[in-house]
Amino acid sequence: MDELVLVIGSRRWSSWSLRPYVAARMAGATPRLVEIALRRPEARADILKWSPSGKVPCLIHGAVVVWDSLAICEYLAELFPAAGLWPEDRAARAVARAVSAEMHSGFPVLRQTCSMELCATTPLADIPADLAAELERLDAIWTDCRARFGAGGPFLFGRFSVADAMFAPVATRCATYALPLGEGAAAYRDTLLALPALAEWRQGACP
Repeated sequence: MDELVLVIGSRRWSSWSLRPYVAARMAGATPRLVEIALRRPEARADILKWSPSGKVPCLIHGAVVVWDSLAICEYLAELFPAAGLWPEDRAARAVARAVSAEMHSGFPVLRQTCSMELCATTPLADIPADLAAELERLDAIWTDCRARFGAGGPFLFGRFSVADAMFAPVATRCATYALPLGEGAAAYRDTLLALPALAEWRQGACP
């Protein structure tokens, strides 16, 4: 098999890069990482050497180049079918894809107000109403998926799936900013924070 190369941004800040990394590691793969320091004037030019979109992450596998987090996770699911990165049950798989897509395109207030900062703890003094609404939706997704599909393990759909990879950076945001969650959602947050892949990533971000 050709080498898997995952081009990422600074691990401390790049939530989008974290997602496919977690998915790859949970599938048993160890991609070679090319880390590009963000928040520099020359960062985009450095990224364009690898990624046609000028954004990270970007997966390179032989002649295949994939430059979107969710698309990379889809590719990994096909590359490593035994890992079961999508639920086997059709209904569960449909919901897993729906919540993954919602995370991919939604939660703008959470992203803007609580940007990923893996190496600090800065609790929010106040939770604005628009952020509170998004946190309620987040809590509802996690609670509903766990209740309906999570009987087989600690993740949203029992065993680990792409949906969990998509929410991994959100768990770090919840910890960094001490965001309020219900009991079930908080337990799921802690499950994600305990992932060995996340510990690996954090070690590289906060030596």
